[in-house]
Amino acid sequence: MTKKAWFLTAFFAILILGFYFALTRIIPGYGKVTYPVLSEVKPFSFVDQDGRIVTNKDVAGKVYVAEYFFTTCKGICPKLNTNLKSVYEKYKNEPDFLILSHSVDPETDSVGRLKIYADSLGVDSRHWIFLTGDKDSLYQAARLSYLLDDPKNNLSPIDQQFIHTQFFALVDKSGEVRKIVDGLEKDELKQMDKAIDQLLKEDTRGHLARSPYINPG
Repeated sequence: MTKKAWFLTAFFAILILGFYFALTRIIPGYGKVTYPVLSEVKPFSFVDQDGRIVTNKDVAGKVYVAEYFFTTCKGICPKLNTNLKSVYEKYKNEPDFLILSHSVDPETDSVGRLKIYADSLGVDSRHWIFLTGDKDSLYQAARLSYLLDDPKNNLSPIDQQFIHTQFFALVDKSGEVRKIVDGLEKDELKQMDKAIDQLLKEDTRGHLARSPYINPG
């Protein structure tokens, strides 16, 4: 390649990069990954590890990760919460970010047991909230709000149901699920960090998208 060809190639490369940079400054959101709305979180009321009632109104205006686990789990739960601990450490000083960990075994996971579990992780209950409550309500939230299990599983008696999922739901400030994340996949967790950063800066609602668990209207 001649010197002139190299010059022209470099010139147009710089021109394209400059044009892209200008667009990102002029057009809000240009060049960013979009996270469509997958679901809307329904009203809820649960009890946290400190015995306080936590409702959807208490987390309004916050970006949060919703998880389902149980304290006696010896399989994926410790790995999931180890990964979430890294997320917690990164955002623990961010006032508009929370983690909500819901028990799938509320008969075992009393307030006291959740307190012991949370303390063992060394986390602040203002930023990482462990929730227990009525099993049916917890499972309804997992399926209908957070899309972490198929709603068809509601057809069996509640005492025969057991959710065991490795997925997290990322919720925006408007109470809308914007991303489902595999909590065991490092690449997806990195993507979740980027999504959290973007949603923390976001002021507008996203656009409704179809999920396999959303019934057509």
